[in-house]
Amino acid sequence: MNKTRIIQVSPSVMCADFLHLDREIELFEKYNIPLIHVDIMDGHYVPNFTLGPDFCKKIAERTSIPLDIHLMIEDVDNYIPQFAEFNKPFICIHPEVSYHPLRSIELIRSLNARPGFAIDPSMPVEQFKYLLPAVDMVCVMTVNPGYAGQKLIPSMLEKIEELDDYRSRKGIDLLIEVDGNVSWDNIPAMIKAGADILVAGTSSIFSREMDREDAMKKMNALILQEAE
Repeated sequence: MNKTRIIQVSPSVMCADFLHLDREIELFEKYNIPLIHVDIMDGHYVPNFTLGPDFCKKIAERTSIPLDIHLMIEDVDNYIPQFAEFNKPFICIHPEVSYHPLRSIELIRSLNARPGFAIDPSMPVEQFKYLLPAVDMVCVMTVNPGYAGQKLIPSMLEKIEELDDYRSRKGIDLLIEVDGNVSWDNIPAMIKAGADILVAGTSSIFSREMDREDAMKKMNALILQEAE
């Protein structure tokens, strides 16, 4: 594992204070947050509804921070073009909902966005290894997709390690994102396992137990400490 890699934070905006969203974005900019994670849920692939393209458009109009769009939806090919126009975003699909995942990935890249895919906790890395050279990012779901505030599934750390080992052996330029209970306690183990992007939600920077700015400072300090 490359110890000199940069660890990035992608705040999960579904966990933000929607009544004061402009203040949240100001803090992202103040602390040089590189990505904003946007969960899109359709009530079919996962049993929840969240955000949509109009919300992404408003965020993209407000800030130059690139979006990290996680499509937890069915019929992805029909919706990818609506999300690809926002400042060259990452667009992450669940390959099991696409009849032809490589075609979906190629569609994302053809629209000048950065393709990725998410691995559900029940899915093995081996099932998707032939997709890895085609994407810029893999998102390891460390909880079942659909809701914030769930507990980490410990065996998912092994999945991060497996991906990190695979990209090292194959020489693939690939970012590993981790999404699910990215808490103060779990972050060190996630970074050690090989994670490059941390999707931060209610168990870290959006915790109700901390002032938001204090949480941002704590996150930056923890990353510096663990990335050494």
